[in-house]
Amino acid sequence: MTQDTIGDTPHADDSKSDDKEPINWFAELRSLFLMLLAVLAFHSLVAKPFYIPSGSMMPGLLVGDRLVVSKFPYGYSWVSASFHVLPRSDWRIFGGTPAYGDVVIVVPPDRKEDYIKRVVALPGDRIALRNGRIVLNGKVVPQEIEPAIDVPVDTNTPCGYSSSGRIVEVLGEGSQRDEVCRIDVLRETMPNGASYLVTDAMEKSTDEMDEITVPEGHVFLMGDNRDFSSDSRVPSGFQQGLGGPVPLTSVGGRAEFITFSLDGSAGWNPLKWWGALRDGRAWRSLRPERRPVPRAATAEPEESASR
Repeated sequence: MTQDTIGDTPHADDSKSDDKEPINWFAELRSLFLMLLAVLAFHSLVAKPFYIPSGSMMPGLLVGDRLVVSKFPYGYSWVSASFHVLPRSDWRIFGGTPAYGDVVIVVPPDRKEDYIKRVVALPGDRIALRNGRIVLNGKVVPQEIEPAIDVPVDTNTPCGYSSSGRIVEVLGEGSQRDEVCRIDVLRETMPNGASYLVTDAMEKSTDEMDEITVPEGHVFLMGDNRDFSSDSRVPSGFQQGLGGPVPLTSVGGRAEFITFSLDGSAGWNPLKWWGALRDGRAWRSLRPERRPVPRAATAEPEESASR
């Protein structure tokens, strides 16, 4: 009687069993292509990471912040494609309209790059600016002075008046000295109760704008840093503004939350990012707070007390 065994039966030619199967390069490349296609589809249809390269949304967003933008809240258009490879057009599917106070990604009319701004007027609204204050449908959007915000000075936040802040030296223990960027802020509350902080410390030409009506299918956008933001107040072209209300077909999504933030000391190398992380910024929501709307002011606001 013989006993069958598994795995130890001798073979006539053991060398053949050691031969590796040839690599199917077509299958490997197909898998890689499908994986890249899935990533692009996710970035175009669901959510995409972004980073902040400028201070136009201070104090809420700092240079070096990384954030997630959801792509579906307002529908899909040519701008939804991850790399803006589609030609500009006016088609839109599953279209929706942003709410007051939403922070959105938008593509300017003369360049295919992403800006991040806040919605301050909706289709059909009348909007003007007086002494830096928004006058919406004949009523001044309320602003209240809030305590200044201190942000550590670093490579990405050099501070100085060019970024609407002033450097304040704070003495620590012993001889250790830390510098912080003190930003004067105002709380602005929209008619729907959306409330957020803005900074407006300087008198600039963008503080004044005659009343316009936002066309249907458009929104009016402004940066939270009212002193340094190329937004709907600013002409397009050499000033790189949005040139007025922007079509909803150019709005590519809603900013949701910060994932992490870098102080600029690490450069491009991800292996060095750990030491450059800013404390306390990860997972901050970018949705506006909801607060009771203060009593509206008159249509002719007094000069802001923050200047």
